Amino acid sequence: MSSVGAKVTQADEVDDLIKTKMIERSIPGLQLAIVKNGKMIKSQSYGEANLQHSVKVTNETVFPINSMTKLFTGVAIMQLVEQGKLTLDDPIGAHLPQLPTTWHHLTIKQLFSHTSGLPNILSGRNIDLIANNDPQAAWTLVQQKPLKFKANSQFQYNQTGYVILGKIINKLTNQDFTQFITDNQLTKVGMPLTEGAGFAYLEDVIPNQANQYTLRRNGELRTVYGEFAPLMRTAAGMSATANELALYSIALQKGVLLNNASLKALWTPNTLNSGRTAGFSTFENGYAIGWQVEKRKIHRGVSASGGDANTLIIYPEDDLSIVVLTNRLGALPIQFVDEIASIYLTDMKLKNGWKDPVNVLKKQAQAHEYKSMLDIVNRVENNFGIYLNVGEINQWGYELVNQNNIEAAIAVFKLNTALNPEIANTFDSLGEAYGMNKQYKKSLENYQKVLMINPENQWAKKQIEALKDTLKKG
Repeated sequence: MSSVGAKVTQADEVDDLIKTKMIERSIPGLQLAIVKNGKMIKSQSYGEANLQHSVKVTNETVFPINSMTKLFTGVAIMQLVEQGKLTLDDPIGAHLPQLPTTWHHLTIKQLFSHTSGLPNILSGRNIDLIANNDPQAAWTLVQQKPLKFKANSQFQYNQTGYVILGKIINKLTNQDFTQFITDNQLTKVGMPLTEGAGFAYLEDVIPNQANQYTLRRNGELRTVYGEFAPLMRTAAGMSATANELALYSIALQKGVLLNNASLKALWTPNTLNSGRTAGFSTFENGYAIGWQVEKRKIHRGVSASGGDANTLIIYPEDDLSIVVLTNRLGALPIQFVDEIASIYLTDMKLKNGWKDPVNVLKKQAQAHEYKSMLDIVNRVENNFGIYLNVGEINQWGYELVNQNNIEAAIAVFKLNTALNPEIANTFDSLGEAYGMNKQYKKSLENYQKVLMINPENQWAKKQIEALKDTLKKG
């Protein structure tokens, strides 16, 4: 077969995969760009950018990229590192002494990697700020709240750190961070559509911008409206095209924006006090300087995602980059980018022996009757070169609870406390499972450990009182 024929076959396979995923995940519109060996080898648009008016997606359609904006903030800070204006280990109080003194010891790296323990400036409902969506009031209020956990003890996604990073960029450059990013990245790479769209998310009139949609519980799509306050735009707000993001990935790896040492630092995940890395999942098992890290022995990746709708992933050792932009929040293209990659890196195909470490762990644990769990985990993590995610282990425990296999659930929750001894929720889950098993003394001991880690945990206080009463009645 000729090389041209091979490219056609690959293209057809990619198109078939994308169309299948769009149906499965109710994605109205999608852009795809793929880079191999420093050249864009595929650029394709699918579906509709606007369902109300039946507007098709084209290669010039700009998609809101939400938290993918963080990758540009990471590069901006690394450019300032190259200029000698700060280091990643700088305490933030050295740059912004007006911040609460309890925040001063937190480092630039901890802000980027969501390991600072800062209180969140968002309310937890979509993109709403904690003070009636008044940016200045929200900024004042968040500074009055206590830290949520000991710095570098766990990963917990948080936007407050990126607000602070924006303030640091503003101070060190004597200009707004949006202008610094535009001048030193977008213009430099040649991203006119991204540059023209700016940082205003959905509130400005942006030519050729795709609408965003979310899925109702009844399976119907609804239009998303929203805005990010200017102080939040280091965290989210930009819009871009897949082609321009593909060009950005090429420029980044060719040294146009950063030198090799800075690029390595940009993509090096933060290490917790436990010695482990942490991120959103066992796949995204680390968080670096605005980028997620897919740490594993082969086909390592670094990525940036936004709104659970968009993903840019780079496989550095394979010289492969994939950009998937969608207009459906919750579509989670990060979950199928490996499938796209496997079309070009065939040893990643399931039929060729590619395995999911979480499934391997579950099968081995069941085969060993949930005994010697730490030994099993050590083998799985060493074999795959990954760290298992605390949330996924916890979810597994509750799957076993729902199957009424409480003894196995206890073994899984106990494993999680051993792997993540500074995270209160692991002891909370173990305490709950012991309570279900009527092992009240052990349940009490674990809720007491929750309070040792988080003395303000009201749920643990209530459980402790109830368990003490139960033991007295004995």
